[in-house]
Amino acid sequence: MSQTITIAGNSNHPLVIKRFGYGTMRLTGEGIYGEPANRPEALKILNRAVETGLQFIDTADYYGEDVTNRLIAEALCPYPAELVICTKVGAARKPDKSWIPFNRPENLRSSIENNLRTLKRDHMVLVHFRVMPGHTDFETSMETMFKLQREGKILHVGVSNVSRSELQTAMKMGNIATVENMYGQGQRTTLKMVYGETRGGEEILDICAMNKIPLIPYWSIFNSKADNRISAIARKYNASEAQINIAWTLHRSPWILPIPGTSSLIHFEENLRAADLKLMEEDMSYLE
Repeated sequence: MSQTITIAGNSNHPLVIKRFGYGTMRLTGEGIYGEPANRPEALKILNRAVETGLQFIDTADYYGEDVTNRLIAEALCPYPAELVICTKVGAARKPDKSWIPFNRPENLRSSIENNLRTLKRDHMVLVHFRVMPGHTDFETSMETMFKLQREGKILHVGVSNVSRSELQTAMKMGNIATVENMYGQGQRTTLKMVYGETRGGEEILDICAMNKIPLIPYWSIFNSKADNRISAIARKYNASEAQINIAWTLHRSPWILPIPGTSSLIHFEENLRAADLKLMEEDMSYLE
């Protein structure tokens, strides 16, 4: 099982990093909004992530709002040279904690400037354009992303929550470094009724593998309680169900970069140990 993964391997600035990251969404308050319940522990997790050698941290300025970005800057700035901080644009939050599209050209530019300010960066290494229900024209949004890249505000452009056809369209417009879609053993696709077409990891994994584009799964440790296969494998290896879910993503494809998130330092350490689990071919077949 590969221990590293290459981001933007077809570009002039490829990034070779450890194939395990950390997603910060859970560091926010209830409803992914506001300050964390335990702020000191949130800062400890971020510091611990770097101490253990993780080189990929996922965030967004609409987490909180701005909460995870500010925590990252407080804990880790000045940043290690090898650390990749990936943010997302294309969405925003309302005071009632609802999620709304924020993807017009002026919105995307505003979001990038906000991320640069809160993360204390002069440019972003990697930014995902996040597709939201009711989004405006996809190609217009992507044109803006590549324009911001040409201006030097973004080094690498990625996409998030995309359908197969949207990913293919984006790849024709420019170099796509990474894709962040919902994906895990128990949650492999999004509901068609929400977006009009499915847009999980299963639909685009073959494209990613063929073009050597890392797939970054969110909700990777989700597991349906109606499916007891994960619990059976967890008992076999004396592991938690979350650890088996993470191990499944690592074994599913060498082009998957898991970023399990948590607000608990204990759970963070448990998640890290999932990388040491060696699932057998029979285990993977059983989990299919």
